[in-house]
Amino acid sequence: MDAVQEIRSRLNIEDVLGEYVQLKRTGRNFKGLSPWTNERTPSFIVSPEKQIWHDFSSGKGGDIFSFVMEVEGVDFKGALELLARKAGVELEDYQTRPSGASKLKSRTLDALELAARFYQKQLTVNKPALDYLLKKRRFSRNTVLEWRLGFSPSNGTALTDFLIKKGFTTDEMKRAGLVTARAGGTRDMFRGRIMIPLTDPSGKIIGFTARLLADEPNSPKYINTPATIVYDKSRQVFGLHLAKEAIRKSGVVVVVEGNMDVIASHQAGIKNVVASAGTAMTEQHLRALKRFTGDIRLSFDADRAGVNATERIIPLSQNAEVNLRIISIKGAKDPDELVQKDPKAWQKAIEDAASAPDWLIDRYREELDLTSAAGKRTFTDALLSTIRRLRDPIEREHYLKKIAELTDASLEAVQAKFSGAGEPQPLFKKPKISSEQIDIVAVEHQRLQDHFLAMQLAQPKLRWLLKDIKPEYFSEGSARELFEFLKDNPKFSADKKTAVALRSIADYVKIITLQFEELYADILFADLEEQAINLKRRLIDRFIKIEKEKIAEQMENAKGEDLQKLIKKADKLNLLIKQAN
Repeated sequence: MDAVQEIRSRLNIEDVLGEYVQLKRTGRNFKGLSPWTNERTPSFIVSPEKQIWHDFSSGKGGDIFSFVMEVEGVDFKGALELLARKAGVELEDYQTRPSGASKLKSRTLDALELAARFYQKQLTVNKPALDYLLKKRRFSRNTVLEWRLGFSPSNGTALTDFLIKKGFTTDEMKRAGLVTARAGGTRDMFRGRIMIPLTDPSGKIIGFTARLLADEPNSPKYINTPATIVYDKSRQVFGLHLAKEAIRKSGVVVVVEGNMDVIASHQAGIKNVVASAGTAMTEQHLRALKRFTGDIRLSFDADRAGVNATERIIPLSQNAEVNLRIISIKGAKDPDELVQKDPKAWQKAIEDAASAPDWLIDRYREELDLTSAAGKRTFTDALLSTIRRLRDPIEREHYLKKIAELTDASLEAVQAKFSGAGEPQPLFKKPKISSEQIDIVAVEHQRLQDHFLAMQLAQPKLRWLLKDIKPEYFSEGSARELFEFLKDNPKFSADKKTAVALRSIADYVKIITLQFEELYADILFADLEEQAINLKRRLIDRFIKIEKEKIAEQMENAKGEDLQKLIKKADKLNLLIKQAN
């Protein structure tokens, strides 16, 4: 993966564009007002699914990089640097040598894979580590194998020596987060610990969580791989590679605090469970899970750290536009302990998860004196900011009534406080837009050919309209290339993977597909065909008009042979006008 791909994988297009344009979700896409025109009706569309944007009013469109280039007035390199900073990508890691980034990442993944195998082998010969997993944690041997659990020896250089024999340098091991520098040289990062591999969604090992085996009061119980070219704890979701199918089937994802909680739940047959990096859950974690489901249920430990983290995540979930519910565990300190006691009780706790506002209400009712003025003020302050973010007005009214009832206040007083505080208006970055006027004629021509080609791409039954159309009717570049491809491949189905021949214009194909979905997807075929015929006529008319203006301008100073050539060109144009009519 190069820097561009890495940045795309880390950033959501709607988040970046949302810093410049106020976007509102409309189905699968987002809409906003164009930053280039003074329109009143939103025609700026962003597709998270396609990672593409299109502005119907100005005809502009593209990916996350092209947008930053347009609004910031920078070249591609400038956009790359700006977005790299935003994504936390170190461009230097990708500039070591030609193809250095992909080679570096490949070597890092290879080292991590070998480390996992080494740790697995060490587990088989270490009785205390095996007893901890099989007897104390009650994991089956199949579970240990499925999650590729292992053990890191305590001598300090066992893994280093092993990887050196496999041809890896200590520098490569450092980059993978497997060794650490010391005054006397390097030492294994993990020593005397149960090793839990961390993977990407496809199952590739990108790091480790290491659990201390012996009781050492001055050592942390858990340590993680540091940030590397392949591992970023703010985005990594533990267990997702084994939970994806269950999440899709159930439509629910459960997020717990510990990796061992995840493994115990999966072993009990409840497999739609994953973990964040402890309680350090981020909005990026939520957005990563949102790709599978919007129903996220959180089960952090009931200690102070877990409760505080849960409260911190509630506004993040509202920013990410997911439905967050909170799981309360009774009779156990965490999901692992509850699973050991009664897996059915864990399943029921998941099903009985409370909405975020209800959980907050219960939490603050226990802590505050709601008969005192101070308690009522704190209670309403804590809840109204969350309720203000609820999108459904009926749901908001429900909780406002509940707050009024609990505080023995009038609904009017609660509504007054709710409205009086007001929702802070988001601050948008000001686009650095050039003073160039938009060429209305060019935009109209672009719109005609884009909409016509969008219909042709989506509906093969309309391609009879391409028979008498010439390539020059379309602008040079992506539009003409797509026209020629469709004319040569009349049976091509856009439902299939984009053809190899269209890879060079993949962004253009995504843009016009988005246009079709927004404008024509719900139109009956007969009406669509009529509109396509009309678009074809207007496209030819526009081409004729543009060509006539060009010929007239060239004739003013032409003489001799050049003039004769222009006259012949004009005759052909007149013939085309007759045919069109």
